[in-house]
Amino acid sequence: MKLIRGAVVTMDPERRIIDEGAVLIDGSSIASVGGYAQLAAAHPDAEVAGSATDLIVPGYINGHQHLTGDRLIQSSIPDDLPPGDAIFTWSVPVHAEHTGDDDELSATLTLAESLKNGVTSTFEAGTVAHPDRVVAAANKIGARLTIGSWGWDIEEGPFTGTPDEVLDRQRESLSLADGELIDAWVSLVGHNLMSDELVVRASDLARSQNVSLTFHLSPSTSDTDAYLARTGKAPLVHLNDLGALGPHVKIAHGVHLDDHEVQIVLDTGAAVIACPWAYLRLGQGTSQSFRHLDLWKAGGALALGCDAENAGDMVDGIRTAALFAGLAKDTTLDPTVFGASDALELLTIRGAEALGVDAAVGSIEVGKQADLVVHDRTRVEWIPPSDDPVLQLVWGSDGRSVRDVYVAGDAVVVDGELTAVNLDDLAAEAHDAGRSLLRRAGIKP
Repeated sequence: MKLIRGAVVTMDPERRIIDEGAVLIDGSSIASVGGYAQLAAAHPDAEVAGSATDLIVPGYINGHQHLTGDRLIQSSIPDDLPPGDAIFTWSVPVHAEHTGDDDELSATLTLAESLKNGVTSTFEAGTVAHPDRVVAAANKIGARLTIGSWGWDIEEGPFTGTPDEVLDRQRESLSLADGELIDAWVSLVGHNLMSDELVVRASDLARSQNVSLTFHLSPSTSDTDAYLARTGKAPLVHLNDLGALGPHVKIAHGVHLDDHEVQIVLDTGAAVIACPWAYLRLGQGTSQSFRHLDLWKAGGALALGCDAENAGDMVDGIRTAALFAGLAKDTTLDPTVFGASDALELLTIRGAEALGVDAAVGSIEVGKQADLVVHDRTRVEWIPPSDDPVLQLVWGSDGRSVRDVYVAGDAVVVDGELTAVNLDDLAAEAHDAGRSLLRRAGIKP
């Protein structure tokens, strides 16, 4: 058994914060949560880690992350390109040239950054060419992963195919789930790049396999324009009329939704994953159409994502949560509408609920998986400590104060360093792989 000591932010139904607390881990699960003195006395043989000054929180949940493609050319796509150019003149050609080795290396680096910043659960965005290699990376590094692969049936593009071919690929990806740290979901690229037949059959497949379906939709106004031109309806109105929506659907983005579409999300129980840093970097108008707050206020299913390393760039859940909170306050001119505790909920338990994994993760409760993040409050940004640790965590800190991380009870980050991977060994390989990737994609490094 392991006893992790510190102030415990449980995110349980009562949202308890235990100042002189501890979490007892037995195998992969949380065995007890309470005061440190009582737990130490009751379990004198337990291995003790941490100190009274530490802050223990549930593992952070990243609901939308591209694990391949962008990582090897991180922060290389210019931030002043016209709408669409970043995707179709950079990202898609790069994805088309990704080898299996590239996928595994890219995923290793992204998951390494994720874990070091306290993100224990990563939901892949659905643009992986070699999902088995991404699973290998997650298993090697010890991350909790939900994998997805390419799914689109447009006429041209990497890994496109007929609906039958796309769905066969999805079934192959679903077979990678192992019942432990690796899950899988049906994933389509989305936008206006999926036929009605494909999205309906993909939704049926997800329902039949009791898994989720994810796709990109409406980060900008272009999807609305395309659906109106093709169907005469807004995107989610059309998809709902097809019967493709439901609580199994997890919509990435959903920035530009009209009132009818917002109500459809609420009525169907679908979830939306907000990636605010991507919308600001790409200039997609989230500050003008912050429908995510409307969904949150109405009790809708909502999670946070970090997106890609040329959109959100940095894979840091706390940084993302703080931005979401700031947008909520600023776009409404109401600082009372949303706060630090709400932001942490989206990053933990409320995000877990939206993504359908709250039975296992998202809060520090007995019986749940021991996914824990320990922040070091001896660092300068925590001095002096606030009486409200959540306020200080969201507004005064970020992933850099993460010292230790546990996934299913295993220490995957100790004293700020990964236990399974030496990043120094990957640095030169990543540099060379990224430059080779750009050359093969026809983009001058």
